[in-house]
This record gives sequence, C-alpha cells and structure tokens, in this order.
Amino acid sequence: MTPADLSPCVVRAVRRAVADGELGVGTVVPERVVVERTRPGGVGEYATPAALAVARSAGRPPRDVAGVLARRLGAEPGIERVEVTGPGFLNFVLPAPAAPALVAQVIVLDIAIRDVRGGAAFLADDLDGPDGPDGPDVADAPDDAGTAAGLRQRVVRRCVQRLVRAQGGSEQDVPADLPVAPLARRDADAVRRYGADAACWAMLAVPARETPAFSDVLLHQGEACEFFRVRYAYSRSRALVRNAGQLGFHPEAGEVDDAPALLRLLADHPLVLEAAAHHRAPERLVRYLVELADALLDFHHRVLPQGDEKPSAAHRARLALAEAAGTVLAGGLALLGTDAPERL
Repeated sequence: MTPADLSPCVVRAVRRAVADGELGVGTVVPERVVVERTRPGGVGEYATPAALAVARSAGRPPRDVAGVLARRLGAEPGIERVEVTGPGFLNFVLPAPAAPALVAQVIVLDIAIRDVRGGAAFLADDLDGPDGPDGPDVADAPDDAGTAAGLRQRVVRRCVQRLVRAQGGSEQDVPADLPVAPLARRDADAVRRYGADAACWAMLAVPARETPAFSDVLLHQGEACEFFRVRYAYSRSRALVRNAGQLGFHPEAGEVDDAPALLRLLADHPLVLEAAAHHRAPERLVRYLVELADALLDFHHRVLPQGDEKPSAAHRARLALAEAAGTVLAGGLALLGTDAPERL
C-alpha cells in the first residue's frame, strides 16, 4: 500500500459500505477523494476529509460515516492503522515505503506528465498574449499594471491547467476567472529582470491570491536561491547517472535503507500533484520540489562508490532512487512551466 493507493481504497470502502447496507442507498460514492499528508501536530501520516463529504448524501453524522469507513479500511492489507479525529477526518499510518515500488511509481507518473507537457519550450504559451502563440508577447509589452495582471493570471491559470490535465481532468475544468493577484507595478518587468524561468517560479511560489515577491536572490546560483537548488538537484541526478556509466554500472531498483526522507517525499509525490490540482494551488508543488531537492542533495554523496570501493547492488539501488528523484524534479518543473537543465 502506497499513499497513492489510499484514495481509490477509500472510494472502494464507501462503495462496499453502500452495497452492504452500512450506508444508505442514497449515499453518493465519490469518484476520487483527496488524501494529504497530515499537518504537523496531527494524528497519523495521511488524512482525508472524505467522510464529511459522504455524510451529506448518507444523511448521517460525519463521525458515524468515518467510523464505518475506518473499520473497513483498518482491515485493508498494507494499512497499519486508521483513526477518526475531529468532526470525521480519517487518519492513516502506513508501513515504511519501499524503494522499488516508488521507482516504478515515478516511471508511471512521469509518462502522464510527459503527455501533458512535451518539448522544451515550456514558457512559450504562458508568456504569449491572449491572441495565442502568434499574438503580442507579454514579455515585450509595455510595463503597465494591466500587463502585470494579465501575465500572472496567464502563468497561474496555465499551470493549474497542466496540473489538472496530469490528473486526467480537462483544461475546461479551470475557470477563466481564476482569482489571481497581479504583479506589483514595480515588478511588471520581472521577466526582463530575472528571466522567464525564475520569474515564473516566483509567480507560482505563493498562493494565487497573494502578490508574489521578487528579489535578486532569484539570480543567485547558490543555496540561498530555492529555484537554483531545485534545478541544481536535478542536474546532480543526471550527473550521477553519467558518472555511474563511466564506472560501469547503471540504475537498478532495489531496497535503500539510508534515505528515509527521500523515500517519504517520493511516496508523497502523487498526493502532492493531486492536492495541487484539486486546490488550484501550484505553490504546493513548489514547496514540495524544494523539500525533495534538499533531500536529494543530502543523499547524493552516498550514491557513487568512494575510493577503491567497487559498485554494488546497494550503489545501483541508490542510483535508481536518485534518478527517480531527479525525474520527479524535472516533471514538477515542467508542470510549473520552467526548464530543467541537465547541466548547471
């Protein structure tokens, strides 16, 4: 059981509870539910408010519905514990994630993301004007308040559209009037000052209703710049694969016991994408990519053999995990609309 399996598992539990008469025949079975990592101070590792939504059509208190679902979910293989908290939240504890399963999960998700955004010109449509690819380019437009509003609206909305499409939804599900705070007038020329990639990152790093902040840190190639760290971590993952090839070995999925933070974050990847799409919140993906990059940079020095050490199965497994993390970083940057250079 992976965190990504929890959503369909909850849906099945609702469906079976209705079929067995534990929940009324009028109960609406959701197509999918949102499961997210429990916030600091919460119970368990993952949580969902699914019972609160189901309770409306079931005509029962949410905690009663949550109790019905918790009993069923607690018997599912791969779920260690289920608890009900608050008005009816379901909280889960899962076994430690296994590296081979996570590597396979990344491959599947990467295929879906590549279907959404192909090619390298990620920002071309985000910076084009409302007339389309051949229309006026916002980056070359006069620096006025109207341009600032239109630019960020376009960048945020198109990022949300990519996130929704990656979840199997339609771009038409994203309203044209998605509430987005414009750039401050002083930042109307942000694309010129910081470059398209860095400016796009800054526009998406805060909730859409908040005004983004820009600073010269965006131009720094150092650890103080989160945007640089994410792209650097990806480039390091590619360098590891190249260096391993020179040493005569290649990635091979296997158990990894010295990267708990990296494993946890990779396990959360599908949930982050689903939550970012559901809440129309690209900043959730931004925060996740920074955490993942930092975990990879803490781990990467353990991937290759040291000194006279010979490549082993452990090295191949660590390399596969590092490559998977890099794939997630590249896919996340693509969904944000920014480039992922292999060399920095």
